[in-house]
Amino acid sequence: MKAVVQRVSFASVTVDESLVGRIGKGVLVLLGVEKGDDESRADWLAEKIAGLRIFADEEDKMNLALADVGGAVLVVSQFTLAGNCDKGRRPSFDTAAPPEEGKRLYEYFTAAVEKLGLPVQTGIFQADMKVHLVNDGPVTFILER
Repeated sequence: MKAVVQRVSFASVTVDESLVGRIGKGVLVLLGVEKGDDESRADWLAEKIAGLRIFADEEDKMNLALADVGGAVLVVSQFTLAGNCDKGRRPSFDTAAPPEEGKRLYEYFTAAVEKLGLPVQTGIFQADMKVHLVNDGPVTFILER
């Protein structure tokens, strides 16, 4: 399971020009599910993201987590994170989970974040989405488990 985590002051996702998810201060999580991923990986990733101290404290040091700043999470599925660009010019997606398994673990991950007490918004799995964000910092991390 791979995630690109971006600290944002605003993020939204639209499908067919309709707003489907929107947050203010928080993190945008682009989530890629791969073959072999399971609930334990999703739980680890949810806890890691919830606990990341990536928000500034009163001394302007990254020392606060999402809950400390009243932040929210926008989760967007992105199977292209499983893409392999090592050979040729066309990415291979052989390691991406099949759609039904990807959707199940995407929804499981979203629920795991919610169980940690954080507000969560989502995109729509397998939809053609437009993601808008203001990356605050910029602060971006790549997590893989």
